[in-house]
Amino acid sequence: MMDKMDSQSLSTQIVLRFVGLVLLTVTAIGVPAIWLMREQMNRQAWNQLDHGARATEALYAARRTEVVDLALLTAQRPHLHQLLSSGDIEELASYLETLRVGAALDLLVVCTPTRDQAVLAGRAVGVDLCRTADAGRFQAVAVGSPPQVWLLAPATIGGQEADLGTVIAGMALDDEFARGLREQTGLEHTLLMGGDLVATSLPEGLTASDYDCEVSRSASMVGGIRGRCSVEGEPHYFARIPWEGTGLEGEVALGVADIVTTQRRLVGVLVGSIVAVAAAGSILGVVLARRIGRPLGRLTETATRMSQGDLSLPVPVKADVREVALVAKALESARVDLQRTLSHLREEKAWTDHLLGAIVEGIVTLDEEDRITYFSRGAERISGWSRDRVLNRPCDEVFRSVETDEPFSQLIPAPGRKHKIVVRLAGDRQATLAVTGARLTPPEEGAAEVALVFRDVSEEEAMHRILGHFLANIAHEFRTPLSALSASSELLLDCASELSQTELQDLLVALHLGVLSLQTLVDNLLESASIEAGRFRVHPRSADLGEIIAEAMRTMQPLLAKRGQRLAVDLPAAIPVVRADDRRVVQVLVNLLSNASKYGPDHGDIGVGATVQDGCVRVTVTDRGPGIPPEYRKALFRRFVPPSPGSDKAQYGTGLGLSVVKTIVEAHGGQAGVDARPGGGAIFWFTLPLAEQP
Repeated sequence: MMDKMDSQSLSTQIVLRFVGLVLLTVTAIGVPAIWLMREQMNRQAWNQLDHGARATEALYAARRTEVVDLALLTAQRPHLHQLLSSGDIEELASYLETLRVGAALDLLVVCTPTRDQAVLAGRAVGVDLCRTADAGRFQAVAVGSPPQVWLLAPATIGGQEADLGTVIAGMALDDEFARGLREQTGLEHTLLMGGDLVATSLPEGLTASDYDCEVSRSASMVGGIRGRCSVEGEPHYFARIPWEGTGLEGEVALGVADIVTTQRRLVGVLVGSIVAVAAAGSILGVVLARRIGRPLGRLTETATRMSQGDLSLPVPVKADVREVALVAKALESARVDLQRTLSHLREEKAWTDHLLGAIVEGIVTLDEEDRITYFSRGAERISGWSRDRVLNRPCDEVFRSVETDEPFSQLIPAPGRKHKIVVRLAGDRQATLAVTGARLTPPEEGAAEVALVFRDVSEEEAMHRILGHFLANIAHEFRTPLSALSASSELLLDCASELSQTELQDLLVALHLGVLSLQTLVDNLLESASIEAGRFRVHPRSADLGEIIAEAMRTMQPLLAKRGQRLAVDLPAAIPVVRADDRRVVQVLVNLLSNASKYGPDHGDIGVGATVQDGCVRVTVTDRGPGIPPEYRKALFRRFVPPSPGSDKAQYGTGLGLSVVKTIVEAHGGQAGVDARPGGGAIFWFTLPLAEQP
């Protein structure tokens, strides 16, 4: 009897120890696995939210840059200046609406120099923006209650020398704007101003803070504020982002229902497995202890591998005991679920990387030693450097400053500010970069990083310089003939009765030349404006080329006679009939002859010739001027490019004449070009189609 009691006691101890061992093993495996998986999922979710917040900050900066750039571009349009100068409000309103639609803006306002509203295109705001918006400062303006917020960027029209007023570009911040951000980032977005709701992509028009939220502060999170919320029963993580310079705050929210569900499923499966194994251990006892021990050892190895992040191999355990098999199945299910979740997170990260790569601007991050830690595809396109070549290199080696001896790292603007920096890039190419800086503190690192967003504004800077040169030149072009006209007119008024016939003739010729110069300049300006506005048209018909050349010669004869220049005409015996708008072609010849006279020597020869070839007529104008260097010929027919860059005499010129020539000729289906003339000088030529023979 005692032996039986001892035997039963021993069996009980074995069962109890077996059950305890099972419980201890499952707990030792399951709890760390659950904790590690949960922490990993949470960390991945917070990382995803943080990346989304950074992408949102970049989108905020892009929206701000977009509105400011569109305001500047609108204010610099010559046709807008012309409409404001002429006072044609109806045409100005139509033109402004066309610009607004093309730029995808919600609002364009033109204000007078006295800050009165002249024209409004787009949605009505309800306040006088001309007096509300601060001149020259990007800002957010709230209107009404609940507030309707507008991003406004004013720009002065006509520059500082000619005050034509101000143009204000506006973008509305509404629910549609928030939903657009959600489509771009995959996160829910809410915008606040002064604690009031501005726009949201969340249901029922509520902010994340209107729900059951747990708010905390984190120095590693963008904006420093993050938390957990329950939105309509679904758990979300959210972070708050300040919109620099606007008084706005943004909230981004990420749904984590799948992660929470997976965590609960894993806990349930493991808890159920523990209970099942404990019950089986109580029943089977010592008989099954050894059989259970071996597969449990293998399960331990598998769980350890899973806890270390190796999810590539399936659970290899096969056991005759049902409970052990259930544990193996639960671990396999957990492995598959975790692998699927990690795959989903990787896809989300890849999508975020694709979003950053699709941004046109270059994005670069620097560590505390100014070494490059991230280099976007946009940065590769702008700089010409590949990502592999610049990562972990000092930014001063990649971006070499040109106009100053200071290194690039010392020229980086403060957060929220923008500087234009001239640098030398790959291939020894020089470019002007508009750089905006920001401070970042990633969660996994203690030291703050610097994020740079930049774009190449070299062409814009070049256009500003060209326009300045054009304005100076055209002012000189107007002043010279006007001065001559004023002097000749004053002399005629004061001394007409005392002048001889020859002196009167000379004064009248000078007056005629001044009027001719102004007429040619005005014709080119009008044609250029017509081309810019898209209203340029030609009306070809059958025309005698000889009569066209004769008309151009009559127009230019006084100027040629004044400089003692001789005009030689070489036409075929059978003067061809061309299909052309004779008035426009006369303007082409007048522009070419005017350039030939201006850049040619006094008492020199100017030739006009025509030859028939391949169904068209090739008309040439030759001179003995300084000629056109080969490197300038390709860009010669573009606007604002003078015809002779190397000539000492060609210090002024609008640069419009040859662009008008090219446009007129190409509108007839012909071509225009320039060649070097043997012995010095240039040969300007253009082609016209022959008229069809009856």
